Amino acid sequence: MSAKLSIGASTRSYDWNLIKSFLAILDNGTLSAASKVLGISQPTLTRHINELETSLGIILFERGRNGAQPTSAALAISDHAREISTATQALCLSATGKSKELHGTVRITASQIVATFLLPRIIAKLLDTAPEISVELVATDKVENLTERDADIAIRMVRPQKPDLIARKVNEIELGVYGHLEYLKRRPPVNVPQDMDQHRVIGYDNDDRIINGMAAFGLKVNRDYFRYRCDDQVTCWQALCDGMGIGFAPNYMARKNRDLVKLAENISIPALPVWLVTHRQIKTNRRIRMVYDFLASELAGIDLK
Repeated sequence: MSAKLSIGASTRSYDWNLIKSFLAILDNGTLSAASKVLGISQPTLTRHINELETSLGIILFERGRNGAQPTSAALAISDHAREISTATQALCLSATGKSKELHGTVRITASQIVATFLLPRIIAKLLDTAPEISVELVATDKVENLTERDADIAIRMVRPQKPDLIARKVNEIELGVYGHLEYLKRRPPVNVPQDMDQHRVIGYDNDDRIINGMAAFGLKVNRDYFRYRCDDQVTCWQALCDGMGIGFAPNYMARKNRDLVKLAENISIPALPVWLVTHRQIKTNRRIRMVYDFLASELAGIDLK
């Protein structure tokens, strides 16, 4: 299939796969990450970009140690490329008669952290790609029962054991110990797990996941170890950002807050697997299948290290 992209005063016809590869590198930052998302080899991806650059007469990416950095020319055409992406996928749905089959609502459940900080951009992209679909998002740390149709799709940190569910591991979330700059000015450094004893540690109340995680790197504690306790993940995150004490946080979130300092780099915290789960109805429900595959692709392409 071809699509049209206007550059300057001329309009030319381009292979849609070239635009698709361009957007994948733009969104994922490296050839390796983009190739995983698209399911094609890096040489094929490189060939696509070379063909597109030759056709357009511009350089799209500067290759270096930090990945593929988009040029100003690439950024200038990115909005047009995304319009092509949305229009092409809508055309495919219409041409194959799938548009009516996709019409309806998909109910997704995810933890409060994932629902608040990870999913909004992904779901916005989904809604642009498939205008026929509506999304209901259940932001909860409680495990929704998919077998009883509490949700169509779940994003979980543990793999479900029930045989009537389909699960795919799409990524891993790496964690670290962090503290706010202002808080740390008044406290001793944290180099080993035992140094945390001298700090206010933010933790959960009834939830024992942090306690189990600390035991994994050799620090056995109970709930009384945490002078500030709350089972709401977003509340704990905000307490950390406001200098309440030190706590555990996903690296991908902490990187966006320049006031947070990563502590005890030598503490090895097990990564949290990201499982995408649905029920076996996916085989007959095209709407859920489409959303499930879309989420799998998007979540796999995000750097959560």
